Amino acid sequence: MGSVLPSRTRIAQDELDRIADRHALYVLGKLGGQRARLTYFDLSGLDLCGRNFSDAELTGANLHGARCVGTIFVNAVLFGANLAQADLTNAKMSRADLRGASLRGTDLTDCDLFDADLRDGAIAQRFEDGDLKTVVIDNTAIDPTDGAMIHARAARARLPASSTEHTDLTGAVMRRCRLARADLRNAVLNGVNLEGADLRGADLRGASLKDAILVNADMALTELAGSEMDGAVTDKIAGKPTTALERPIAHLLELHQRFVVSLGSDGEPLNVSFYDIRTAGPLAGRQLTGLRASGTIFAGMDLRGIELQGAQLEGADLRTCNLSSADLRGANLRGARLDYANLRDANLGPLLLSDGRLLPARLEGAKLCHAVLRRVQLRHADIRSADLTQADFTDAVIEEADFTDALFYETAGFGRSQIR
Repeated sequence: MGSVLPSRTRIAQDELDRIADRHALYVLGKLGGQRARLTYFDLSGLDLCGRNFSDAELTGANLHGARCVGTIFVNAVLFGANLAQADLTNAKMSRADLRGASLRGTDLTDCDLFDADLRDGAIAQRFEDGDLKTVVIDNTAIDPTDGAMIHARAARARLPASSTEHTDLTGAVMRRCRLARADLRNAVLNGVNLEGADLRGADLRGASLKDAILVNADMALTELAGSEMDGAVTDKIAGKPTTALERPIAHLLELHQRFVVSLGSDGEPLNVSFYDIRTAGPLAGRQLTGLRASGTIFAGMDLRGIELQGAQLEGADLRTCNLSSADLRGANLRGARLDYANLRDANLGPLLLSDGRLLPARLEGAKLCHAVLRRVQLRHADIRSADLTQADFTDAVIEEADFTDALFYETAGFGRSQIR
Protein backbone atom coordinates (compact mmCIF):
# COMPACT_ATOMS: atom_id res chain seq x y z
CA MET A 1 0.00 0.00 0.00
CA GLY A 2 1.46 3.35 -1.05
CA SER A 3 0.86 6.83 0.27
CA VAL A 4 -0.75 9.94 -1.16
CA LEU A 5 -1.17 13.60 -0.24
CA PRO A 6 -4.76 14.54 0.62
CA SER A 7 -6.76 16.99 -1.46
CA ARG A 8 -7.83 19.74 0.92
CA THR A 9 -10.28 22.63 0.50
CA ARG A 10 -8.74 26.01 1.33
CA ILE A 11 -10.95 28.56 3.06
CA ALA A 12 -10.32 32.18 4.05
CA GLN A 13 -10.38 33.62 7.56
CA ASP A 14 -13.76 35.34 7.13
CA GLU A 15 -15.38 32.10 5.98
CA LEU A 16 -13.88 30.22 8.92
CA ASP A 17 -15.24 32.92 11.26
CA ARG A 18 -18.74 32.40 9.89
CA ILE A 19 -18.47 28.63 10.34
CA ALA A 20 -17.21 29.16 13.91
CA ASP A 21 -20.11 31.51 14.70
CA ARG A 22 -22.67 28.97 13.49
CA HIS A 23 -20.93 26.18 15.38
CA ALA A 24 -20.99 28.22 18.61
CA LEU A 25 -24.79 28.47 18.25
CA TYR A 26 -24.89 24.70 17.61
CA VAL A 27 -22.97 24.02 20.83
CA LEU A 28 -25.44 26.19 22.76
CA GLY A 29 -28.41 24.54 21.07
CA LYS A 30 -29.62 27.84 19.64
CA LEU A 31 -31.53 28.58 16.45
CA GLY A 32 -29.30 28.96 13.39
CA GLY A 33 -26.61 26.70 14.76
CA GLN A 34 -24.78 24.28 12.52
CA ARG A 35 -22.07 21.77 13.37
CA ALA A 36 -18.68 22.60 11.88
CA ARG A 37 -17.71 19.95 9.34
CA LEU A 38 -14.20 20.75 8.22
CA THR A 39 -12.99 17.33 7.07
CA TYR A 40 -9.97 17.77 4.79
CA PHE A 41 -10.19 21.56 4.98
CA ASP A 42 -7.01 23.64 4.81
CA LEU A 43 -6.97 25.96 7.83
CA SER A 44 -3.20 26.42 7.92
CA GLY A 45 -2.08 29.69 9.48
CA LEU A 46 -5.63 30.80 10.32
CA ASP A 47 -6.79 32.28 13.65
CA LEU A 48 -9.05 30.07 15.79
CA CYS A 49 -8.10 31.69 19.11
CA GLY A 50 -10.78 31.53 21.80
CA ARG A 51 -13.30 29.82 19.51
CA ASN A 52 -15.46 26.92 20.65
CA PHE A 53 -15.12 23.91 18.31
CA SER A 54 -16.44 21.32 20.77
CA ASP A 55 -17.75 18.25 18.89
CA ALA A 56 -16.53 19.69 15.55
CA GLU A 57 -15.56 17.35 12.71
CA LEU A 58 -11.96 18.07 11.63
CA THR A 59 -10.78 14.69 10.33
CA GLY A 60 -7.71 15.15 8.12
CA ALA A 61 -7.87 18.93 8.44
CA ASN A 62 -4.68 20.94 7.95
CA LEU A 63 -4.09 23.30 10.88
CA HIS A 64 -0.35 23.65 10.31
CA GLY A 65 0.81 26.86 12.02
CA ALA A 66 -2.75 27.77 13.04
CA ARG A 67 -3.30 30.02 16.06
CA CYS A 68 -5.48 28.15 18.53
CA VAL A 69 -4.72 29.86 21.86
CA GLY A 70 -7.52 29.04 24.29
CA THR A 71 -9.52 27.26 21.57
CA ILE A 72 -12.01 24.65 22.81
CA PHE A 73 -11.82 21.29 21.01
CA VAL A 74 -13.62 19.22 23.65
CA ASN A 75 -14.85 15.95 22.06
CA ALA A 76 -13.74 17.24 18.64
CA VAL A 77 -12.74 14.74 15.97
CA LEU A 78 -9.21 15.59 14.81
CA PHE A 79 -8.39 12.12 13.52
CA GLY A 80 -5.39 12.35 11.20
CA ALA A 81 -5.30 16.15 11.44
CA ASN A 82 -2.12 18.13 10.83
CA LEU A 83 -1.51 20.39 13.84
CA ALA A 84 2.24 20.72 13.31
CA GLN A 85 3.69 24.08 14.45
CA ALA A 86 0.25 25.21 15.66
CA ASP A 87 -0.08 27.28 18.84
CA LEU A 88 -2.46 25.39 21.14
CA THR A 89 -1.46 27.20 24.33
CA ASN A 90 -4.18 26.82 26.96
CA ALA A 91 -6.45 24.99 24.51
CA LYS A 92 -9.13 22.64 25.84
CA MET A 93 -8.93 19.25 24.12
CA SER A 94 -10.36 16.84 26.67
CA ARG A 95 -11.74 13.65 25.12
CA ALA A 96 -10.67 14.84 21.66
CA ASP A 97 -9.97 12.19 19.01
CA LEU A 98 -6.39 12.88 17.95
CA ARG A 99 -5.53 9.42 16.66
CA GLY A 100 -2.79 9.58 14.05
CA ALA A 101 -2.56 13.38 14.29
CA SER A 102 0.67 15.26 13.63
CA LEU A 103 1.58 17.55 16.53
CA ARG A 104 5.21 17.93 15.49
CA GLY A 105 6.64 21.08 17.05
CA THR A 106 3.21 22.16 18.35
CA ASP A 107 3.01 24.43 21.40
CA LEU A 108 0.71 22.67 23.86
CA THR A 109 1.72 24.63 26.96
CA ASP A 110 -1.05 24.46 29.59
CA CYS A 111 -3.24 22.50 27.16
CA ASP A 112 -5.93 20.23 28.64
CA LEU A 113 -5.78 16.79 26.99
CA PHE A 114 -7.62 14.92 29.73
CA ASP A 115 -8.85 11.55 28.44
CA ALA A 116 -7.81 12.47 24.88
CA ASP A 117 -7.16 9.66 22.41
CA LEU A 118 -3.70 9.94 20.84
CA ARG A 119 -3.27 6.36 19.71
CA ASP A 120 -2.12 5.11 16.33
CA GLY A 121 -4.27 6.06 13.40
CA ALA A 122 -3.98 6.23 9.65
CA ILE A 123 -6.38 7.51 7.01
CA ALA A 124 -6.62 5.39 3.90
CA GLN A 125 -8.32 6.04 0.57
CA ARG A 126 -9.21 3.52 -2.13
CA PHE A 127 -8.71 4.74 -5.69
CA GLU A 128 -10.47 3.78 -8.92
CA ASP A 129 -7.76 1.26 -9.73
CA GLY A 130 -8.52 -0.48 -6.44
CA ASP A 131 -5.25 0.58 -4.83
CA LEU A 132 -5.57 1.43 -1.13
CA LYS A 133 -3.23 4.27 -0.18
CA THR A 134 -2.36 5.86 3.16
CA VAL A 135 -2.92 9.61 3.37
CA VAL A 136 0.21 11.56 4.32
CA ILE A 137 -0.78 13.87 7.18
CA ASP A 138 2.24 16.14 7.52
CA ASN A 139 4.56 16.57 4.56
CA THR A 140 5.91 19.89 5.83
CA ALA A 141 8.15 18.73 8.68
CA ILE A 142 11.15 19.75 6.64
CA ASP A 143 11.51 20.82 3.05
CA PRO A 144 15.10 19.95 2.04
CA THR A 145 14.98 22.69 -0.62
CA ASP A 146 14.10 25.42 1.89
CA GLY A 147 16.67 28.19 2.13
CA ALA A 148 16.87 27.65 5.89
CA MET A 149 18.37 24.24 5.17
CA ILE A 150 21.27 25.45 3.05
CA HIS A 151 23.89 24.80 5.73
CA ALA A 152 22.09 21.92 7.41
CA ARG A 153 23.29 18.34 7.55
CA ALA A 154 20.65 16.14 5.96
CA ALA A 155 21.53 13.34 8.38
CA ARG A 156 20.39 15.52 11.27
CA ALA A 157 17.22 16.86 9.63
CA ARG A 158 13.90 15.68 11.02
CA LEU A 159 12.48 14.41 7.75
CA PRO A 160 8.86 13.34 7.45
CA ALA A 161 8.21 9.77 8.53
CA SER A 162 7.36 7.30 5.83
CA SER A 163 4.35 6.11 7.83
CA THR A 164 1.58 8.11 9.45
CA GLU A 165 0.49 5.29 11.73
CA HIS A 166 1.80 6.80 14.98
CA THR A 167 0.64 10.06 16.49
CA ASP A 168 3.64 12.35 16.07
CA LEU A 169 4.42 14.88 18.82
CA THR A 170 8.12 15.17 18.04
CA GLY A 171 9.51 18.38 19.55
CA ALA A 172 6.14 19.54 20.88
CA VAL A 173 6.08 21.96 23.82
CA MET A 174 3.81 20.39 26.45
CA ARG A 175 4.81 22.18 29.64
CA ARG A 176 2.18 21.76 32.36
CA CYS A 177 -0.01 19.97 29.83
CA ARG A 178 -2.86 17.95 31.34
CA LEU A 179 -2.57 14.43 29.95
CA ALA A 180 -4.19 12.51 32.78
CA ARG A 181 -5.69 9.27 31.43
CA ALA A 182 -4.69 10.22 27.87
CA ASP A 183 -4.15 7.27 25.54
CA LEU A 184 -0.70 7.71 24.02
CA ARG A 185 0.10 4.12 23.14
CA ASN A 186 2.88 3.92 20.53
CA ALA A 187 2.91 7.71 20.12
CA VAL A 188 6.14 9.44 19.09
CA LEU A 189 7.14 11.98 21.76
CA ASN A 190 10.83 12.32 20.98
CA GLY A 191 12.32 15.52 22.37
CA VAL A 192 8.98 16.64 23.82
CA ASN A 193 9.04 19.10 26.71
CA LEU A 194 6.66 17.63 29.31
CA GLU A 195 8.04 19.68 32.19
CA GLY A 196 5.46 19.82 34.97
CA ALA A 197 2.91 17.87 32.91
CA ASP A 198 0.09 15.88 34.50
CA LEU A 199 0.53 12.32 33.23
CA ARG A 200 -1.40 10.55 35.97
CA GLY A 201 -2.87 7.34 34.65
CA ALA A 202 -1.76 8.10 31.09
CA ASP A 203 -1.09 5.10 28.85
CA LEU A 204 2.35 5.45 27.25
CA ARG A 205 2.93 1.79 26.49
CA GLY A 206 5.15 1.37 23.46
CA ALA A 207 5.61 5.15 23.10
CA SER A 208 8.93 6.67 22.06
CA LEU A 209 10.10 9.25 24.61
CA LYS A 210 13.70 9.58 23.47
CA ASP A 211 15.28 12.82 24.76
CA ALA A 212 11.95 13.87 26.31
CA ILE A 213 11.93 16.27 29.27
CA LEU A 214 9.87 14.94 32.17
CA VAL A 215 11.20 17.10 35.00
CA ASN A 216 8.55 17.73 37.69
CA ALA A 217 6.00 15.69 35.72
CA ASP A 218 3.36 13.82 37.73
CA MET A 219 3.63 10.21 36.56
CA ALA A 220 1.55 8.46 39.20
CA LEU A 221 0.10 5.24 37.74
CA THR A 222 1.49 6.12 34.28
CA GLU A 223 1.83 3.04 32.07
CA LEU A 224 5.32 2.90 30.51
CA ALA A 225 5.72 -0.76 29.54
CA GLY A 226 7.69 -1.09 26.32
CA SER A 227 8.34 2.65 26.00
CA GLU A 228 11.71 3.96 24.80
CA MET A 229 13.26 6.58 27.07
CA ASP A 230 16.86 6.85 25.87
CA GLY A 231 18.13 10.33 26.72
CA ALA A 232 14.95 11.30 28.58
CA VAL A 233 15.46 13.42 31.68
CA THR A 234 13.24 12.88 34.73
CA ASP A 235 13.46 13.74 38.41
CA LYS A 236 15.51 10.60 39.00
CA ILE A 237 19.25 11.09 39.50
CA ALA A 238 20.79 10.75 36.04
CA GLY A 239 24.51 11.10 36.85
CA LYS A 240 26.64 10.44 39.89
CA PRO A 241 24.85 11.67 43.05
CA THR A 242 26.40 14.59 44.90
CA THR A 243 26.45 12.39 48.01
CA ALA A 244 29.34 10.56 46.35
CA LEU A 245 31.53 13.69 46.58
CA GLU A 246 34.18 13.72 49.30
CA ARG A 247 32.55 16.73 50.98
CA PRO A 248 29.07 18.29 50.91
CA ILE A 249 28.34 20.01 47.60
CA ALA A 250 27.36 23.27 49.31
CA HIS A 251 30.80 23.47 50.97
CA LEU A 252 32.61 22.65 47.72
CA LEU A 253 30.68 25.35 45.86
CA GLU A 254 31.61 27.87 48.54
CA LEU A 255 35.28 26.87 48.26
CA HIS A 256 35.14 27.32 44.48
CA GLN A 257 33.56 30.74 44.80
CA ARG A 258 36.28 31.78 47.23
CA PHE A 259 38.87 30.49 44.75
CA VAL A 260 37.35 32.68 42.03
CA VAL A 261 37.03 35.82 44.14
CA SER A 262 40.57 35.52 45.55
CA LEU A 263 42.07 34.80 42.11
CA GLY A 264 43.30 31.45 43.36
CA SER A 265 44.84 32.48 46.68
CA ASP A 266 42.03 30.96 48.77
CA GLY A 267 39.57 28.08 48.41
CA GLU A 268 39.92 25.43 45.70
CA PRO A 269 38.52 24.75 42.21
CA LEU A 270 35.61 22.36 41.80
CA ASN A 271 35.16 19.50 39.39
CA VAL A 272 31.62 18.06 39.26
CA SER A 273 31.90 16.40 35.85
CA PHE A 274 29.28 13.70 35.30
CA TYR A 275 27.48 14.46 38.57
CA ASP A 276 23.79 15.32 38.85
CA ILE A 277 23.85 18.57 40.82
CA ARG A 278 20.15 19.41 40.70
CA THR A 279 20.05 18.90 44.48
CA ALA A 280 22.88 21.39 45.07
CA GLY A 281 20.56 24.20 46.06
CA PRO A 282 20.23 27.67 44.48
CA LEU A 283 22.94 28.52 41.96
CA ALA A 284 21.46 31.71 40.50
CA GLY A 285 23.99 34.54 40.63
CA ARG A 286 26.82 32.33 41.93
CA GLN A 287 30.41 33.07 40.86
CA LEU A 288 31.54 29.75 39.38
CA THR A 289 34.07 30.92 36.81
CA GLY A 290 36.15 28.03 35.44
CA LEU A 291 33.88 25.35 36.89
CA ARG A 292 34.63 21.89 35.50
CA ALA A 293 31.25 20.32 34.74
CA SER A 294 31.56 18.16 31.63
CA GLY A 295 28.57 15.84 31.29
CA THR A 296 26.98 17.33 34.41
CA ILE A 297 23.19 17.31 34.86
CA PHE A 298 21.71 20.78 35.47
CA ALA A 299 18.34 20.16 33.76
CA GLY A 300 15.57 22.48 34.92
CA MET A 301 17.73 24.54 37.30
CA ASP A 302 17.45 28.27 37.93
CA LEU A 303 20.82 29.63 36.79
CA ARG A 304 19.88 33.25 36.24
CA GLY A 305 22.86 35.58 36.33
CA ILE A 306 25.32 32.78 37.07
CA GLU A 307 28.97 33.47 36.24
CA LEU A 308 30.46 30.57 34.29
CA GLN A 309 33.19 32.32 32.32
CA GLY A 310 35.61 29.79 30.84
CA ALA A 311 33.65 26.90 32.39
CA GLN A 312 34.03 23.38 31.01
CA LEU A 313 30.46 22.35 30.22
CA GLU A 314 31.08 19.95 27.34
CA GLY A 315 28.18 17.51 27.02
CA ALA A 316 26.38 19.03 30.01
CA ASP A 317 22.60 18.68 30.27
CA LEU A 318 21.16 22.19 30.60
CA ARG A 319 17.74 21.46 29.14
CA THR A 320 15.00 23.88 30.27
CA CYS A 321 17.50 25.77 32.48
CA ASN A 322 16.95 29.47 33.09
CA LEU A 323 20.28 31.00 32.04
CA SER A 324 18.98 34.50 31.45
CA SER A 325 21.70 37.15 31.94
CA ALA A 326 24.26 34.39 32.60
CA ASP A 327 27.92 35.17 31.91
CA LEU A 328 29.19 32.32 29.73
CA ARG A 329 32.04 34.11 28.00
CA GLY A 330 34.57 31.63 26.71
CA ALA A 331 32.61 28.66 28.07
CA ASN A 332 33.03 25.26 26.43
CA LEU A 333 29.54 23.95 25.62
CA ARG A 334 30.49 21.49 22.90
CA GLY A 335 27.76 18.88 22.53
CA ALA A 336 25.79 20.36 25.43
CA ARG A 337 22.02 19.95 25.66
CA LEU A 338 20.33 23.36 25.83
CA ASP A 339 16.91 22.43 24.45
CA TYR A 340 14.21 24.82 25.73
CA ALA A 341 16.79 26.75 27.77
CA ASN A 342 16.24 30.45 28.42
CA LEU A 343 19.41 32.31 27.39
CA ARG A 344 17.81 35.73 27.11
CA ASP A 345 20.45 38.47 27.59
CA ALA A 346 23.17 35.87 28.26
CA ASN A 347 26.76 36.63 27.27
CA LEU A 348 28.35 33.92 25.12
CA GLY A 349 30.95 36.24 23.68
CA PRO A 350 34.73 35.78 23.88
CA LEU A 351 36.64 35.85 27.17
CA LEU A 352 39.65 38.16 27.28
CA LEU A 353 42.62 36.23 28.70
CA SER A 354 45.46 37.74 30.71
CA ASP A 355 47.83 37.55 27.73
CA GLY A 356 45.41 39.53 25.56
CA ARG A 357 44.05 36.55 23.61
CA LEU A 358 40.33 36.05 23.08
CA LEU A 359 38.82 32.72 24.11
CA PRO A 360 35.57 32.25 22.12
CA ALA A 361 32.58 30.37 23.48
CA ARG A 362 32.28 26.90 21.93
CA LEU A 363 28.92 25.39 21.02
CA GLU A 364 29.90 22.94 18.30
CA GLY A 365 27.31 20.20 18.04
CA ALA A 366 25.25 21.67 20.87
CA LYS A 367 21.46 21.20 20.81
CA LEU A 368 19.49 24.42 21.24
CA CYS A 369 16.06 23.31 20.01
CA HIS A 370 13.38 25.79 21.12
CA ALA A 371 15.99 27.75 23.09
CA VAL A 372 15.31 31.44 23.77
CA LEU A 373 18.36 33.48 22.70
CA ARG A 374 16.82 36.93 22.59
CA ARG A 375 19.48 39.65 22.86
CA VAL A 376 22.14 37.00 23.51
CA GLN A 377 25.76 37.98 22.81
CA LEU A 378 27.39 35.43 20.48
CA ARG A 379 30.30 37.40 19.04
CA HIS A 380 33.04 35.07 17.72
CA ALA A 381 31.18 32.02 19.05
CA ASP A 382 31.80 28.64 17.42
CA ILE A 383 28.34 27.23 16.67
CA ARG A 384 29.29 24.75 13.95
CA SER A 385 26.94 21.79 13.49
CA ALA A 386 24.66 23.01 16.30
CA ASP A 387 20.95 22.18 16.18
CA LEU A 388 19.05 25.48 16.32
CA THR A 389 15.63 24.08 15.42
CA GLN A 390 12.92 26.59 16.38
CA ALA A 391 15.34 28.65 18.47
CA ASP A 392 14.58 32.36 18.92
CA PHE A 393 17.49 34.66 18.04
CA THR A 394 15.54 37.92 18.04
CA ASP A 395 17.94 40.88 18.46
CA ALA A 396 20.89 38.54 19.08
CA VAL A 397 24.41 39.85 18.39
CA ILE A 398 26.20 37.22 16.30
CA GLU A 399 29.13 39.21 14.93
CA GLU A 400 31.72 36.85 13.37
CA ALA A 401 30.04 33.76 14.84
CA ASP A 402 30.62 30.53 12.89
CA PHE A 403 27.37 28.76 11.99
CA THR A 404 28.83 26.31 9.47
CA ASP A 405 26.63 23.20 9.08
CA ALA A 406 24.20 24.40 11.76
CA LEU A 407 20.56 23.34 11.47
CA PHE A 408 18.27 26.37 11.23
CA TYR A 409 14.83 24.77 10.71
CA GLU A 410 12.09 27.21 11.83
CA THR A 411 14.68 29.39 13.59
CA ALA A 412 13.33 32.85 14.37
CA GLY A 413 14.78 36.31 14.75
CA PHE A 414 17.72 36.37 12.35
CA GLY A 415 16.02 39.10 10.35
CA ARG A 416 16.43 41.52 13.23
CA SER A 417 19.73 40.21 14.56
CA GLN A 418 22.81 42.39 14.37
CA ILE A 419 24.69 40.34 11.77
CA ARG A 420 28.01 41.89 10.88
